[in-house]
Amino acid sequence: MNRQQHYSNSIKKQAARLGFLDCGIAKAEFLEAEAPRLEQWLQNDYHGKMQYMENHFDKRLDPRLLVEGAKSVISLSYNYFPSEVQQEGTYKISKYAYGQDYHHVIKDKLRELLQFINDEIGEVSGRCFVDSAPVLERAWAEKSGLGWNGKHSLLIQKQQGSFFFLAELVIDLELAYDEPFKTNHCGSCTRCIDACPTQAILPNNTVDGSKCISYLTIELKDAIPTTFKEKMEDWMFGCDVCQDVCPWNRFSKPHNEPLFAPQQELLEMTKHDWQELTQETFSRVFKKSAVKRTKFSGLVRNINFIKS
Repeated sequence: MNRQQHYSNSIKKQAARLGFLDCGIAKAEFLEAEAPRLEQWLQNDYHGKMQYMENHFDKRLDPRLLVEGAKSVISLSYNYFPSEVQQEGTYKISKYAYGQDYHHVIKDKLRELLQFINDEIGEVSGRCFVDSAPVLERAWAEKSGLGWNGKHSLLIQKQQGSFFFLAELVIDLELAYDEPFKTNHCGSCTRCIDACPTQAILPNNTVDGSKCISYLTIELKDAIPTTFKEKMEDWMFGCDVCQDVCPWNRFSKPHNEPLFAPQQELLEMTKHDWQELTQETFSRVFKKSAVKRTKFSGLVRNINFIKS
């Protein structure tokens, strides 16, 4: 076994010890195949009012512009599939937001992994990324062999489904690289396309982000367009429809991350409870939660839009 392979094996073992589902490694280089796709997606205005998607175009495609001398992109997945869900017939939030904000939980683990690399292998420079920087995480996950991009644009793993977060560690250390995931196992299935309440998933395996309920309830700061009346299916923060109908998610297993455990109050709240929501209850139920991104006023806006 050569040195790079030994390093890669050590990193993957430590990632598993830290609770990551999977870990794959790819060479840090320009994402040539992604460039025209990203350009076309932006030209079609599928990013809606997410102006930040237009920024740092080059950095999104080349991690060497994010980390000087970058040699490797370590991609990791972290399970968030819950053992309990909200009661039937209430306003819904995406399962990923049930517990504490994943950005902080996973970034702490990435920092531990980076520290391990420095302690065990030697001093390396690198940066941790959790859905908060110009990194095309699904492209890197596919390139490092973690899974394939489904028609809903989310990464799917055969044994896990798609209810997991992706994260990256970009470092200036050469490692042994995994084979890209080449086979798309969606086949002729169109369940996610057919089930999307707002027709945001297009037949050409592209998502029009400006129509996605997650965008409308989280990213969009203006009033939700009236064309989406009667189409929200009671989703007040994010949406899981495309994942809930995906056949591969029958393999999803509940996570064992205590920080992702939801407040019991959240699971039990009725539509009436949500309609009577106060700032105090919001702060208590969503303490340290990603739902704080939309703020109390944003959640109230979403609830009022759905019920009116």
